Amino acid sequence: GDAAAPDGRPFSVQGGQILRVSTALSCLLGLPLRVRRIRAGRSQPGLRPQHLSGLEIIRDLCEGKLEGGEIGSTEITFTPGKIKGGTHIADTKTAGSVCLLMQVAMPCVLFAASPSELLLKGGTNAEMAPQIDYTVMVFKPIVEKFNFTFNCDIKKRGYYPQGGGEVVVQMSPVKELSPINLTERGTVTKIYGRAFVAGALPIKLAKDMSAAAVRCIRKEIRDLYVNIQPVREPDDQAFGTGSGIIVVAETSTGCLLAGSSLGKRGKNSDKVGIEAAEILLKNLKHGGTVDDSLQDQLIIFMALAKGVSRVKSGPITLHTQTAIHFAEQLTKAKFTVTKSEEEDPSKDTYIIECQGMGMINPNL
Repeated sequence: GDAAAPDGRPFSVQGGQILRVSTALSCLLGLPLRVRRIRAGRSQPGLRPQHLSGLEIIRDLCEGKLEGGEIGSTEITFTPGKIKGGTHIADTKTAGSVCLLMQVAMPCVLFAASPSELLLKGGTNAEMAPQIDYTVMVFKPIVEKFNFTFNCDIKKRGYYPQGGGEVVVQMSPVKELSPINLTERGTVTKIYGRAFVAGALPIKLAKDMSAAAVRCIRKEIRDLYVNIQPVREPDDQAFGTGSGIIVVAETSTGCLLAGSSLGKRGKNSDKVGIEAAEILLKNLKHGGTVDDSLQDQLIIFMALAKGVSRVKSGPITLHTQTAIHFAEQLTKAKFTVTKSEEEDPSKDTYIIECQGMGMINPNL
């Protein structure tokens, strides 16, 4: 928690993310880790349930030792062991995000001794985290360019505040990761998505979210068919009540960029749809090949890969700066971020380049 970001803000504003990046790398590299002043400035300082379940799954994956692992703890010490495959369960017991649990565990199980099955419980569509739809529709196809595959089965969706979602992730280990080169945006070829309601909410809300998002996109992009399906999640596949929308743009070079938003009580459904559409349009405007949410999620994989990875992005987010900082501190990977020399000076794009450390799976 003690470092400062390049723009001077203390890193502890993203305490949860620091814990995810550093414990995953600690586990992979066999380095003991001590993190202090965890989320020191927050109204509820220290570990929250979702952070704790992330630490616990890493501990279990590598039969490590975790000290200070309780809710509210502001200091932890983690001593990793050997990463093993098999079935592992992580339960946030709240609406803590299963997608964030997946983010922390995935790099580790790639370098396990045998295939893994992760049973993740919590929120599938939660605030301040990627939605599971984003994970499946955007993160998965792009991260698999590092030359691995995984299977993600959504057994049950769960919403704020009680969570109760269940996702099963299966993956086999790899010898090493290949670098990626995502520098050509191409042109947008299709826009699609889903607007969902679950529990007590009427399908009309999903239709309203969808229609509002389509209208908003049409204003900017006139000649493209926009297909956003309104759906009602089946009762046996959803726990609790929730709503939201994700809109994805696919390009001629296979890039995927998205905007998403969640409904909540008292928030007009048109507004939810417009919010998702505006996030997508903003991501399309900067000219990068990845959207703001994917940017930081790729950093750890770039650091582990063998060879040079290049990703063209919009403005570098604080999350990405943090991920780069900790990846460089803990691995031998070297990152450079340069302003992209665009034909179009109005585009605010950057090239994130990484000479990866070339992590080799010792178990294979």
